[in-house]
Amino acid sequence: MTGETARQLLARIAWPAILVGTIGLALLAVLAGRGAASAASQPIAFSHRIHVENAVQCLYCHSNPMRSDVAGMPSVQLCVGCHSTIATERPQVQALVGYWERGQPIPWQPVVEMPDFIFFSHQPHLGAGVSCETCHGDVGRLNAASRVIEMDMGWCLRCHLDQSEETVGRLTDCLTCHQ
Repeated sequence: MTGETARQLLARIAWPAILVGTIGLALLAVLAGRGAASAASQPIAFSHRIHVENAVQCLYCHSNPMRSDVAGMPSVQLCVGCHSTIATERPQVQALVGYWERGQPIPWQPVVEMPDFIFFSHQPHLGAGVSCETCHGDVGRLNAASRVIEMDMGWCLRCHLDQSEETVGRLTDCLTCHQ
């Protein structure tokens, strides 16, 4: 024996075990959430493709990234602003108008969500000139919203490591994303 007490030995062994266990649970939570988020059933069959083909920009409908940490979903009022005169005969537009007439928000299901232990803001990414497609893929080709790119820590780090020498240190600091 090295003279360690049982308490000292336990303390020396416990921290790595706790750390590995915590990381393992966090990883399981992320993996469990992925499938559910990408396969979400939506209340209205919304086509990004049709909107992009009609020159509607991402930030027109998802305007929050410029003033908030999240992109958010467009309000029914914003949608009806266009669809009170555009494609009014389509069943999906009529379903949209139904939400408006009932004074209800559309219960969209998120397709991309970051786990609670991740801090993410669109603002610095947009400010650095990162396009929506860089992280979300070519959503404009999709009729149904789905996760195109699996965003995980390795994926984010690869991009952060590819930045300028003066910013890579800050971008790879754990506290940048894990606050």
